[in-house]
Amino acid sequence: MFCLGKTDIGMKRNVNQDCFKCTEFNSTTVLAVVCDGMGGAAGGEIAGNLAAQTFTDFVSTYAKELTKKKLLTRTDENKIKSILRNAVAKANRAVFERTEDDISLRGMGTTLVATLLCCGTLFTVNVGDSRMYLVTEGSIRQISHDHSYVQFLIDTGRITPEDAKTSNNRNIITRAVGTDETVEADVYINRAVKGGYVLLCSDGLVNFVPAEEMYNTISDIGDNVTEEAIDECLDTLILAANTAGGSDNITAVLMAL
Repeated sequence: MFCLGKTDIGMKRNVNQDCFKCTEFNSTTVLAVVCDGMGGAAGGEIAGNLAAQTFTDFVSTYAKELTKKKLLTRTDENKIKSILRNAVAKANRAVFERTEDDISLRGMGTTLVATLLCCGTLFTVNVGDSRMYLVTEGSIRQISHDHSYVQFLIDTGRITPEDAKTSNNRNIITRAVGTDETVEADVYINRAVKGGYVLLCSDGLVNFVPAEEMYNTISDIGDNVTEEAIDECLDTLILAANTAGGSDNITAVLMAL
């Protein structure tokens, strides 16, 4: 089991507002989270790091209980979904209260996408437009659903996914952690496929590297899955985003299943 991440400032930003955390509770229970902050140089960086840490800390309080599981019942799955939603609520409260305490940080917030691997099951939660992709042999699938204006336009049939790639509204998100007192998070359940990968990433990767290229780069790891191979893969993904323009911060986390 390997779970590694990298973040890069990109080619045009002065500060990196992205962040990530990977936490391995045991060989079969792993948590990864990516946040993409917003709200000025200081605000975005603070929001992302505060949300990621608060979220991770909350889930970690249940780590001992989770690592004892061998199989998950439907009740267990529902409880884990509740844990993740409550973790997002805790992170949202932490960021929102920080803005209430410091007027200079008003308006800051962050996206959040996280995946918890437990007993061969993947639990993914997201707010905003940072994404989770599930990579298996022959395919890459976006599991999370963007909370963004262009996704709303796609969902309502006003534009096509192809139109969205060049839309001037790509940076408008419709949900964020910390901008309001409460926020609704979406949770998804998928079965972990041996030999597959979870890719968590900010829009700094999504907007510059097509999903097919992500798939090909990850597939190049081959059967020899090592920490060094994953590290090199992450470097390649970030280089591709920077080569294509790199106008945003870039973060990618890869979890080998």
